[in-house]
Amino acid sequence: MNHFELGDGEHGGPELYCEDTPLAKIAEAVGTPVYVYSSATLERHFTVLRDALVAAGLKDPLVAFAVKANPNVAVLRTLAKAGAGADVVSEGEVRRALAAGVPPERIVFSGVGKSEAEIAFALQAGVAEINLESEPELRLVDAVAERLGKRATVAIRVNPDVEAGGHAKISTGKAENKFGVSLAEAERLYAQASNMAGVRPVGVACHIGSQITDLAPLEAAFRKMRALVERLRAEGLSVERLDLGGGLGAPYFNAPTPPAPADYAAMIARVMAGLPTIQFAFEPGRMIAANAGVLVARVQHVHARPEGRKFLVLDAAMNDLLRPAMYDAYHDIRPVRPREGEPQPYDVVGPICETGDTFTRDRLLPPLEAGDLVAFMTAGAYGAAMSSEYNSRLLVPEVLVKGADYAVVRPRPTYDDMLARERSAPWL
Repeated sequence: MNHFELGDGEHGGPELYCEDTPLAKIAEAVGTPVYVYSSATLERHFTVLRDALVAAGLKDPLVAFAVKANPNVAVLRTLAKAGAGADVVSEGEVRRALAAGVPPERIVFSGVGKSEAEIAFALQAGVAEINLESEPELRLVDAVAERLGKRATVAIRVNPDVEAGGHAKISTGKAENKFGVSLAEAERLYAQASNMAGVRPVGVACHIGSQITDLAPLEAAFRKMRALVERLRAEGLSVERLDLGGGLGAPYFNAPTPPAPADYAAMIARVMAGLPTIQFAFEPGRMIAANAGVLVARVQHVHARPEGRKFLVLDAAMNDLLRPAMYDAYHDIRPVRPREGEPQPYDVVGPICETGDTFTRDRLLPPLEAGDLVAFMTAGAYGAAMSSEYNSRLLVPEVLVKGADYAVVRPRPTYDDMLARERSAPWL
């Protein structure tokens, strides 16, 4: 469920709202393109997942939102107030989570290439857990922790060799992917870590991919993780936490409907039945944020070629929403103020000098004209997070809505702001 629906507009016809706020009102005040997020959707998606896990008997689960999906501090603060932790993959994301009020004891630090400085910062901040993805990283964290006079709380990330995910570039659980260690290696490293002065292993973790719409691969991975926990405990090693990652899909309108959180939680409870005294951790991102945001853009013009192809040229481009160019991703496109008339096929494109700056081809849409507003749905995850200034285009602003109120939570920079970040060489 999301809170972007048609309502009675002030112009006398239907128009698209975010909660109780017309998107056209935001576009007029802030300009386009602009990302708009719904507080109610963020809160609902988080609480539905957390409550499903608790109802299934998973006591006190750590639900750590994947910051990479949407790192806006206001979004993170909204989720933190609802009880979310944070799954982070860089020092910058640690800092964002802390700035948003996420307690350090609810922050999980993942990622395959953490630097010495990032590890030191995380240890000084007191994060809940550092997920180790290789033996060299184990040695590095141990050394940094010893130098700082600390003992790092760590988990070993396992690559369970289970294929899942909606696209090859977001599948992370196969043996050929860069993430984690094999099951056999995990046993060896866990025992090794238990005898090191700078680290304290508390659990094991896995994350097999993103945009997963079938519970079968998740169940296969989770069964392997349970067996690993049991083997480690049989060796006399303490395992306090089992981090099952994220990956449950969001509904992208054209994609298969993902499992409900209640079904996901029930599967986990069934697989883990009888496994005593363990805390479960989860790292959802897309399923919470995707349908909580839209990208609003304006039609620059409609370019109709004599041979019949019709280009809908927007002021938004691939630098604002990269997913279609990078992943061939589908986003539903809705007119903010729909016109009457038969749908027509459009190639929806942006102004960047790349053929790849094409959002979709031959998409049937209601009639549109220059100046009309459209909304790219399901854009709250990996939208603004992946945006750039390619072609020296300004970063898109972000707006957070709560009921009939809205706030600009990342303003659009000026061209002076963009140029001021650069310096000329002294010989020029």
